[in-house]
Amino acid sequence: MCGRYVLYGPDDAIVEEFGLAGLPPCGPRYNVAPAAPVLAIRADRQAGQRVAELMRWGLVPHWAKDPSIGARLVNARAETIATRPAFRDAFRRGRCVIPANGFYEWKTLDAGRRRKQPYYLHRADGGLVAMAGLYDRHHSSDGPVATCCIITTTANALAARAHERMPVLLDRSGVDRWLDPQARSEDLQSLLAPCPDGWLALRAVAPAVSDPRNEGATLIEPWQAGA
Repeated sequence: MCGRYVLYGPDDAIVEEFGLAGLPPCGPRYNVAPAAPVLAIRADRQAGQRVAELMRWGLVPHWAKDPSIGARLVNARAETIATRPAFRDAFRRGRCVIPANGFYEWKTLDAGRRRKQPYYLHRADGGLVAMAGLYDRHHSSDGPVATCCIITTTANALAARAHERMPVLLDRSGVDRWLDPQARSEDLQSLLAPCPDGWLALRAVAPAVSDPRNEGATLIEPWQAGA
C-alpha cells in the first residue's frame, strides 16, 4: 500500500520534470497523509497541456452518495482498477500522476505487539518519482471536489523488504502514456507493474513518522534503533 509520502520539490524541479507552466501553492511536506490536499498532475483536454491541481487524497467517485467513502479509497490495486466500480470510470478518463520525492512503508516486526518499523523509499539518483493515480470530481453542496488515489502493485525485491505492496512508479515515457487522453485503458496495463529494483533506495527512519501530526525534514533522516 501507500499511506504516507514526501514532497518537498523543489518547485522548479517539479515544473521541469512534468512539463508544467506552474504550480499551485503547496509548500514542502514530509508526512503527507490521507485526506490531506495533495498535488496531482492531469491532462487538460481542452487546453492540450498538463496542469497541476490540489486534490484531496481519498477517491470519491462522482456517483457516490456518501463522500466518506474516500477514507477507504486511498489506494487502488492495479489488479482491479479496470473492473472495480469505484475505479473503473476514473481509469478510463481520470488518470493523474502524483509527484513525490519518496514514500514510506512499514514493516511489521512483532505481530503480537503490533510493532512496526517505518522505511523511507526514494529514487536512488535523488530525482522525483511519479506515482500513478486516479482522480474524480464529486459534486457536493459546496460544489465539485477533486479527489484522488494512488495505484499500488506488488513490491519489487527492494520494496518487499518493507512491505508486500508499493506504488506504481512511472518513468517519463510512462507518464506520457498514462496522461495521454487518447490512451485506451487496455493499452496501459503494462505500466501497472513494479519498477526496476535499481530505481530506489531504502532506509529505516524514526517511528515519529507514524504520527501524521509530525512534520519536518528530520523524518526522512536515517535512523537506527537504540542509537
